[in-house]
Amino acid sequence: PPPVVEEAPFRMLVSNIDWDDYVGRMAIGRILSGDVQQGDMVNVMGRNGTRQQGKIIKLKQFFGLQTNDVTKATAGDIAGLAGFDEGDIGDTLAKADDAEPLPFVEIDPATVQMEFSVNDGPLAGLDGKKVTSREIRARLERETKSNISMSVHDTSESTRFLVDARGSMQIAVLLETMRREGFEVLVSRPTVLYREIDGRRNEPFEQIWVEVPEAHLGTVMETLSKRLGKISNIEHHTAGVTVTAEIPTRGLIGFESDLVTLTSGNGVMSHSFLEYRPYSGDLVTRQTGTLVSMEKGASMAYALDVLQARGRLFVAPGDEVYGGQVIGENPRRDDLPVNPTKAKHLDNMRSSGADKAILLTPPILFSIERAIEYIDNDELVEVTPNHLRFRKRILDANDRRKETKRAKAVGLAQV
Repeated sequence: PPPVVEEAPFRMLVSNIDWDDYVGRMAIGRILSGDVQQGDMVNVMGRNGTRQQGKIIKLKQFFGLQTNDVTKATAGDIAGLAGFDEGDIGDTLAKADDAEPLPFVEIDPATVQMEFSVNDGPLAGLDGKKVTSREIRARLERETKSNISMSVHDTSESTRFLVDARGSMQIAVLLETMRREGFEVLVSRPTVLYREIDGRRNEPFEQIWVEVPEAHLGTVMETLSKRLGKISNIEHHTAGVTVTAEIPTRGLIGFESDLVTLTSGNGVMSHSFLEYRPYSGDLVTRQTGTLVSMEKGASMAYALDVLQARGRLFVAPGDEVYGGQVIGENPRRDDLPVNPTKAKHLDNMRSSGADKAILLTPPILFSIERAIEYIDNDELVEVTPNHLRFRKRILDANDRRKETKRAKAVGLAQV
Protein backbone atom coordinates (compact mmCIF):
# COMPACT_ATOMS: atom_id res chain seq x y z
CA PRO A 1 0.00 0.00 0.00
CA PRO A 2 1.12 3.60 -0.58
CA PRO A 3 2.31 5.66 2.40
CA VAL A 4 -0.43 7.28 4.44
CA VAL A 5 -0.54 11.10 4.27
CA GLU A 6 -1.83 12.60 7.51
CA GLU A 7 -4.32 15.45 7.50
CA ALA A 8 -2.50 17.64 10.01
CA PRO A 9 -0.09 20.61 10.19
CA PHE A 10 3.50 20.19 9.06
CA ARG A 11 5.46 17.43 10.81
CA MET A 12 8.71 15.71 9.82
CA LEU A 13 11.09 13.26 11.50
CA VAL A 14 14.73 14.11 10.82
CA SER A 15 16.29 11.00 9.24
CA ASN A 16 19.64 12.42 8.13
CA ILE A 17 21.82 15.48 8.50
CA ASP A 18 23.73 17.32 5.80
CA TRP A 19 26.07 20.28 6.01
CA ASP A 20 26.13 23.31 3.73
CA ASP A 21 29.01 25.79 3.96
CA TYR A 22 26.60 28.69 3.36
CA VAL A 23 23.52 27.86 5.46
CA GLY A 24 24.99 25.38 7.95
CA ARG A 25 23.20 22.28 9.18
CA MET A 26 20.39 20.88 7.01
CA ALA A 27 17.80 18.43 8.34
CA ILE A 28 16.64 15.79 5.84
CA GLY A 29 13.53 13.61 6.08
CA ARG A 30 10.15 12.72 4.60
CA ILE A 31 7.36 15.17 5.36
CA LEU A 32 4.58 13.22 7.08
CA SER A 33 1.83 15.87 6.98
CA GLY A 34 1.10 19.43 5.91
CA ASP A 35 3.47 21.65 3.98
CA VAL A 36 6.35 24.01 4.69
CA GLN A 37 7.58 27.10 2.88
CA GLN A 38 10.75 29.13 2.91
CA GLY A 39 10.44 31.70 5.70
CA ASP A 40 8.11 29.58 7.93
CA MET A 41 8.82 29.27 11.66
CA VAL A 42 9.02 25.65 12.88
CA ASN A 43 9.58 24.01 16.25
CA VAL A 44 12.53 21.67 16.69
CA MET A 45 11.77 19.01 19.33
CA GLY A 46 14.81 17.05 20.44
CA ARG A 47 14.83 13.45 21.62
CA ASN A 48 16.04 14.63 25.02
CA GLY A 49 13.00 16.89 25.49
CA THR A 50 14.52 20.20 24.32
CA ARG A 51 12.51 22.62 22.19
CA GLN A 52 13.59 25.54 20.07
CA GLN A 53 12.30 27.54 17.13
CA GLY A 54 13.93 28.22 13.82
CA LYS A 55 13.15 30.02 10.59
CA ILE A 56 13.46 28.05 7.37
CA ILE A 57 16.01 29.89 5.22
CA LYS A 58 16.50 27.21 2.56
CA LEU A 59 14.56 24.24 1.17
CA LYS A 60 15.71 21.53 -1.18
CA GLN A 61 13.98 18.45 -2.63
CA PHE A 62 15.49 15.14 -3.67
CA PHE A 63 14.72 13.68 -7.11
CA GLY A 64 16.66 10.44 -7.55
CA LEU A 65 20.32 11.41 -7.20
CA GLN A 66 19.63 15.08 -7.88
CA THR A 67 18.70 17.88 -5.47
CA ASN A 68 16.77 21.01 -6.45
CA ASP A 69 16.26 24.22 -4.50
CA VAL A 70 12.55 24.87 -3.93
CA THR A 71 10.41 27.36 -2.00
CA LYS A 72 7.73 24.90 -0.84
CA ALA A 73 7.50 21.20 0.05
CA THR A 74 4.41 19.14 0.88
CA ALA A 75 3.54 15.84 2.59
CA GLY A 76 5.25 12.87 0.94
CA ASP A 77 8.27 14.85 -0.28
CA ILE A 78 11.78 14.00 0.87
CA ALA A 79 13.16 17.42 1.71
CA GLY A 80 16.08 19.18 3.35
CA LEU A 81 15.46 22.18 5.62
CA ALA A 82 18.03 24.68 6.88
CA GLY A 83 17.62 27.42 9.47
CA PHE A 84 18.54 26.00 12.89
CA ASP A 85 21.79 24.98 14.58
CA GLU A 86 20.84 22.15 16.91
CA GLY A 87 18.65 19.87 14.75
CA ASP A 88 19.79 16.25 14.90
CA ILE A 89 18.78 12.83 13.61
CA GLY A 90 15.70 11.65 15.51
CA ASP A 91 14.40 15.17 16.21
CA THR A 92 10.90 16.22 15.15
CA LEU A 93 10.12 19.37 13.14
CA ALA A 94 6.57 20.72 13.49
CA LYS A 95 4.65 23.98 13.01
CA ALA A 96 2.19 23.42 15.86
CA ASP A 97 3.42 24.51 19.29
CA ASP A 98 1.60 21.60 21.00
CA ALA A 99 2.86 18.88 18.62
CA GLU A 100 4.24 15.67 20.12
CA PRO A 101 7.67 14.29 19.12
CA LEU A 102 7.57 11.41 16.64
CA PRO A 103 8.94 8.00 17.73
CA PHE A 104 12.52 7.27 16.70
CA VAL A 105 14.43 3.99 16.40
CA GLU A 106 17.70 4.26 18.36
CA ILE A 107 20.89 3.73 16.37
CA ASP A 108 23.57 1.29 17.51
CA PRO A 109 26.24 2.76 19.79
CA ALA A 110 29.84 3.35 18.72
CA THR A 111 31.89 0.23 19.43
CA VAL A 112 35.40 1.01 18.10
CA GLN A 113 37.86 3.85 18.58
CA MET A 114 40.75 4.97 16.37
CA GLU A 115 43.51 7.50 16.79
CA PHE A 116 43.96 10.29 14.23
CA SER A 117 47.17 12.31 14.41
CA VAL A 118 49.28 14.71 12.37
CA ASN A 119 51.69 13.01 9.97
CA ASP A 120 55.14 13.50 11.51
CA GLY A 121 57.07 11.13 9.22
CA PRO A 122 60.08 12.11 7.06
CA LEU A 123 57.86 12.33 3.96
CA ALA A 124 55.16 14.47 5.60
CA GLY A 125 53.79 17.33 3.51
CA LEU A 126 55.19 16.12 0.20
CA ASP A 127 51.87 14.78 -1.07
CA GLY A 128 48.95 16.40 0.75
CA LYS A 129 48.01 20.06 1.16
CA LYS A 130 46.06 19.85 4.45
CA VAL A 131 48.43 18.58 7.11
CA THR A 132 47.97 20.70 10.25
CA SER A 133 46.14 19.64 13.42
CA ARG A 134 43.75 22.56 13.07
CA GLU A 135 42.64 21.46 9.60
CA ILE A 136 42.30 17.82 10.66
CA ARG A 137 40.32 18.75 13.79
CA ALA A 138 37.96 20.99 11.80
CA ARG A 139 37.37 18.24 9.22
CA LEU A 140 36.57 15.67 11.90
CA GLU A 141 34.19 18.10 13.61
CA ARG A 142 32.45 18.72 10.29
CA GLU A 143 32.01 14.96 9.86
CA THR A 144 30.27 14.65 13.24
CA LYS A 145 27.74 17.28 12.14
CA SER A 146 26.39 14.93 9.45
CA ASN A 147 27.21 11.56 11.07
CA ILE A 148 25.82 11.20 14.57
CA SER A 149 27.34 7.74 15.11
CA MET A 150 30.80 9.36 15.15
CA SER A 151 32.32 11.47 17.91
CA VAL A 152 35.70 13.19 18.33
CA HIS A 153 37.65 13.52 21.58
CA ASP A 154 40.74 15.62 22.28
CA THR A 155 43.77 14.15 24.00
CA SER A 156 46.62 15.55 26.06
CA GLU A 157 48.51 16.08 22.79
CA SER A 158 47.23 18.81 20.48
CA THR A 159 48.20 16.81 17.39
CA ARG A 160 46.27 13.64 18.33
CA PHE A 161 42.51 12.97 18.36
CA LEU A 162 40.36 9.95 19.21
CA VAL A 163 37.40 9.09 16.94
CA ASP A 164 34.59 6.77 18.05
CA ALA A 165 32.62 4.98 15.31
CA ARG A 166 30.46 1.95 14.57
CA GLY A 167 33.18 0.01 12.77
CA SER A 168 36.43 0.15 10.83
CA MET A 169 34.65 0.42 7.47
CA GLN A 170 32.90 3.61 8.57
CA ILE A 171 36.25 5.21 9.39
CA ALA A 172 37.79 3.83 6.18
CA VAL A 173 35.11 5.69 4.17
CA LEU A 174 35.94 8.89 6.05
CA LEU A 175 39.67 8.42 5.41
CA GLU A 176 39.13 7.82 1.70
CA THR A 177 37.07 11.02 1.52
CA MET A 178 39.71 12.98 3.42
CA ARG A 179 42.60 11.81 1.23
CA ARG A 180 40.67 12.87 -1.88
CA GLU A 181 40.26 16.29 -0.27
CA GLY A 182 44.05 16.60 0.12
CA PHE A 183 44.53 15.56 3.75
CA GLU A 184 47.51 13.73 5.22
CA VAL A 185 46.90 11.86 8.48
CA LEU A 186 48.23 9.04 10.62
CA VAL A 187 45.72 6.48 11.92
CA SER A 188 45.99 3.58 14.33
CA ARG A 189 44.44 0.13 14.45
CA PRO A 190 40.81 0.13 15.66
CA THR A 191 40.31 -0.75 19.33
CA VAL A 192 36.99 -1.65 20.90
CA LEU A 193 35.25 0.52 23.49
CA TYR A 194 34.87 -1.33 26.79
CA ARG A 195 32.28 -0.63 29.48
CA GLU A 196 32.37 -1.22 33.21
CA ILE A 197 29.13 -3.01 34.17
CA ASP A 198 28.59 -4.30 37.73
CA GLY A 199 32.30 -4.02 38.42
CA ARG A 200 33.30 -6.18 35.45
CA ARG A 201 34.85 -5.19 32.14
CA ASN A 202 32.39 -5.74 29.29
CA GLU A 203 32.97 -5.62 25.54
CA PRO A 204 30.62 -5.25 22.54
CA PHE A 205 29.36 -8.38 20.81
CA GLU A 206 27.91 -8.60 17.32
CA GLN A 207 25.71 -11.08 15.54
CA ILE A 208 27.24 -12.14 12.23
CA TRP A 209 25.79 -13.92 9.22
CA VAL A 210 28.29 -15.53 6.81
CA GLU A 211 27.19 -17.10 3.52
CA VAL A 212 29.88 -19.34 2.00
CA PRO A 213 30.13 -22.23 -0.49
CA GLU A 214 29.84 -25.59 1.25
CA ALA A 215 33.43 -26.53 0.35
CA HIS A 216 34.76 -23.67 2.52
CA LEU A 217 32.49 -24.22 5.52
CA GLY A 218 35.13 -25.96 7.66
CA THR A 219 37.84 -23.31 7.30
CA VAL A 220 35.40 -20.46 7.92
CA MET A 221 34.05 -22.09 11.08
CA GLU A 222 37.61 -22.70 12.30
CA THR A 223 38.49 -19.04 11.72
CA LEU A 224 35.36 -17.88 13.58
CA SER A 225 36.30 -20.16 16.49
CA LYS A 226 39.83 -18.72 16.66
CA ARG A 227 38.27 -15.25 16.82
CA LEU A 228 36.15 -16.33 19.85
CA GLY A 229 32.95 -16.65 17.82
CA LYS A 230 30.19 -19.04 18.91
CA ILE A 231 28.10 -20.68 16.17
CA SER A 232 24.36 -20.41 16.85
CA ASN A 233 22.92 -21.75 13.59
CA ILE A 234 23.96 -23.41 10.30
CA GLU A 235 21.52 -23.43 7.38
CA HIS A 236 22.17 -25.30 4.13
CA HIS A 237 20.50 -24.03 0.95
CA THR A 238 20.99 -24.06 -2.81
CA ALA A 239 23.40 -21.09 -2.76
CA GLY A 240 25.68 -22.65 -0.15
CA VAL A 241 25.65 -22.44 3.65
CA THR A 242 24.63 -19.58 5.94
CA VAL A 243 26.42 -19.57 9.30
CA THR A 244 25.03 -17.46 12.14
CA ALA A 245 27.36 -16.69 15.03
CA GLU A 246 27.86 -14.36 17.98
CA ILE A 247 31.34 -12.85 18.10
CA PRO A 248 33.18 -10.07 19.97
CA THR A 249 33.68 -6.92 17.95
CA ARG A 250 37.43 -7.49 18.44
CA GLY A 251 37.09 -10.72 16.47
CA LEU A 252 35.45 -8.94 13.54
CA ILE A 253 38.41 -6.60 12.99
CA GLY A 254 40.16 -7.99 9.92
CA PHE A 255 37.76 -10.92 9.48
CA GLU A 256 36.27 -9.66 6.22
CA SER A 257 39.66 -9.73 4.49
CA ASP A 258 40.33 -13.23 5.82
CA LEU A 259 36.92 -14.34 4.55
CA VAL A 260 37.72 -13.11 1.03
CA THR A 261 41.00 -15.05 1.10
CA LEU A 262 39.52 -18.25 2.55
CA THR A 263 36.61 -18.41 0.11
CA SER A 264 38.39 -17.07 -3.02
CA GLY A 265 36.08 -14.07 -2.99
CA ASN A 266 32.85 -16.11 -2.75
CA GLY A 267 32.06 -15.38 0.91
CA VAL A 268 29.47 -12.77 1.94
CA MET A 269 29.04 -11.43 5.47
CA SER A 270 26.92 -8.95 7.39
CA HIS A 271 26.70 -8.14 11.07
CA SER A 272 24.82 -5.98 13.58
CA PHE A 273 25.39 -4.90 17.16
CA LEU A 274 24.04 -7.37 19.72
CA GLU A 275 24.91 -6.28 23.27
CA TYR A 276 27.71 -5.76 25.79
CA ARG A 277 28.94 -8.95 27.47
CA PRO A 278 31.76 -9.81 29.91
CA TYR A 279 35.27 -9.77 28.46
CA SER A 280 35.85 -13.07 26.65
CA GLY A 281 39.66 -13.39 26.85
CA ASP A 282 42.78 -12.55 24.87
CA LEU A 283 42.69 -12.66 21.08
CA VAL A 284 45.54 -12.60 18.55
CA THR A 285 44.47 -11.86 14.97
CA ARG A 286 47.88 -11.35 13.28
CA GLN A 287 50.40 -14.19 13.41
CA THR A 288 53.18 -12.55 11.39
CA GLY A 289 55.94 -10.00 11.94
CA THR A 290 57.16 -7.25 9.63
CA LEU A 291 60.15 -6.17 7.55
CA VAL A 292 61.18 -2.72 8.82
CA SER A 293 63.37 -0.38 6.80
CA MET A 294 66.57 0.90 8.45
CA GLU A 295 67.43 3.55 5.84
CA LYS A 296 65.81 6.44 3.99
CA GLY A 297 65.85 6.67 0.21
CA ALA A 298 64.47 5.03 -2.93
CA SER A 299 64.00 1.27 -2.78
CA MET A 300 66.23 -0.65 -5.19
CA ALA A 301 65.34 -3.73 -7.25
CA TYR A 302 68.63 -5.37 -6.27
CA ALA A 303 67.80 -5.12 -2.54
CA LEU A 304 64.15 -6.12 -2.97
CA ASP A 305 65.22 -9.23 -4.90
CA VAL A 306 67.11 -10.39 -1.81
CA LEU A 307 64.38 -9.35 0.63
CA GLN A 308 61.51 -11.10 -1.15
CA ALA A 309 63.01 -14.40 0.04
CA ARG A 310 62.36 -13.18 3.63
CA GLY A 311 58.67 -12.42 3.15
CA ARG A 312 56.03 -10.59 1.11
CA LEU A 313 56.79 -7.00 0.10
CA PHE A 314 54.60 -3.89 0.24
CA VAL A 315 56.84 -1.62 -1.88
CA ALA A 316 58.06 -1.62 -5.49
CA PRO A 317 61.42 -0.48 -6.95
CA GLY A 318 61.72 3.30 -6.89
CA ASP A 319 59.28 3.85 -4.00
CA GLU A 320 60.54 6.29 -1.36
CA VAL A 321 61.04 4.65 2.06
CA TYR A 322 62.40 5.83 5.42
CA GLY A 323 63.72 4.37 8.66
CA GLY A 324 60.93 2.79 10.68
CA GLN A 325 58.66 2.20 7.67
CA VAL A 326 57.15 -1.28 7.35
CA ILE A 327 57.98 -2.48 3.83
CA GLY A 328 56.89 -6.13 4.03
CA GLU A 329 55.58 -9.06 6.02
CA ASN A 330 57.83 -11.50 7.87
CA PRO A 331 56.44 -15.05 8.33
CA ARG A 332 57.89 -15.13 11.85
CA ARG A 333 56.44 -13.13 14.73
CA ASP A 334 59.54 -10.92 15.12
CA ASP A 335 60.21 -7.66 13.30
CA LEU A 336 63.22 -7.91 10.97
CA PRO A 337 65.29 -4.76 10.19
CA VAL A 338 66.26 -4.61 6.50
CA ASN A 339 67.82 -2.19 4.01
CA PRO A 340 65.67 -1.87 0.85
CA THR A 341 67.83 0.99 -0.52
CA LYS A 342 70.98 -1.07 -1.00
CA ALA A 343 72.30 -0.86 -4.59
CA LYS A 344 74.52 -3.30 -6.45
CA HIS A 345 78.14 -2.16 -6.49
CA LEU A 346 79.60 -2.28 -9.98
CA ASP A 347 83.22 -3.13 -10.83
CA ASN A 348 85.24 -3.88 -13.93
CA MET A 349 85.14 -7.63 -13.45
CA ARG A 350 82.58 -9.88 -15.12
CA SER A 351 81.64 -13.46 -14.47
CA SER A 352 79.18 -15.90 -15.96
CA GLY A 353 75.69 -15.46 -14.53
CA ALA A 354 76.56 -12.34 -12.53
CA ASP A 355 74.11 -10.12 -14.42
CA LYS A 356 71.05 -12.33 -14.17
CA ALA A 357 67.66 -10.74 -14.63
CA ILE A 358 65.85 -9.68 -11.46
CA LEU A 359 62.31 -11.07 -11.22
CA LEU A 360 60.27 -9.40 -8.48
CA THR A 361 56.87 -10.52 -7.24
CA PRO A 362 54.39 -7.62 -7.48
CA PRO A 363 53.95 -5.88 -4.09
CA ILE A 364 50.80 -6.38 -2.05
CA LEU A 365 48.36 -3.49 -2.48
CA PHE A 366 46.05 -2.60 0.42
CA SER A 367 42.77 -0.77 0.59
CA ILE A 368 42.39 1.66 3.50
CA GLU A 369 40.03 -0.69 5.37
CA ARG A 370 42.39 -3.64 4.96
CA ALA A 371 45.38 -1.50 5.96
CA ILE A 372 43.96 -0.25 9.26
CA GLU A 373 42.86 -3.77 10.17
CA TYR A 374 46.22 -5.29 9.23
CA ILE A 375 48.54 -3.17 11.38
CA ASP A 376 49.47 -4.05 14.97
CA ASN A 377 49.08 -1.87 18.05
CA ASP A 378 52.63 -0.50 17.73
CA GLU A 379 52.12 0.52 14.09
CA LEU A 380 50.34 3.29 12.19
CA VAL A 381 49.04 3.84 8.66
CA GLU A 382 50.20 6.99 6.86
CA VAL A 383 47.31 8.07 4.64
CA THR A 384 48.05 10.64 1.92
CA PRO A 385 46.24 11.53 -1.33
CA ASN A 386 48.41 9.14 -3.37
CA HIS A 387 50.04 6.76 -0.90
CA LEU A 388 49.33 4.31 1.92
CA ARG A 389 52.39 3.57 4.03
CA PHE A 390 52.81 1.37 7.10
CA ARG A 391 55.18 2.57 9.81
CA LYS A 392 56.13 1.96 13.41
CA ARG A 393 54.85 4.41 16.02
CA ILE A 394 58.45 4.92 17.15
CA LEU A 395 60.60 5.32 14.04
CA ASP A 396 64.02 5.06 15.69
CA ALA A 397 65.12 1.42 16.16
CA ASN A 398 67.02 2.13 19.40
CA ASP A 399 64.04 3.91 20.93
CA ARG A 400 61.81 0.98 19.95
CA ARG A 401 64.12 -1.48 21.74
CA LYS A 402 64.11 0.69 24.87
CA GLU A 403 60.32 0.91 24.81
CA THR A 404 60.01 -2.87 24.39
CA LYS A 405 62.30 -3.49 27.38
CA ARG A 406 60.39 -0.97 29.47
CA ALA A 407 57.04 -2.58 28.57
CA LYS A 408 58.38 -6.03 29.50
CA ALA A 409 59.70 -4.72 32.82
CA VAL A 410 56.33 -3.16 33.63
CA GLY A 411 54.57 -6.42 32.72
CA LEU A 412 56.84 -8.48 34.97
CA ALA A 413 56.38 -6.01 37.83
CA GLN A 414 52.60 -6.31 37.54
CA VAL A 415 52.81 -10.11 37.59
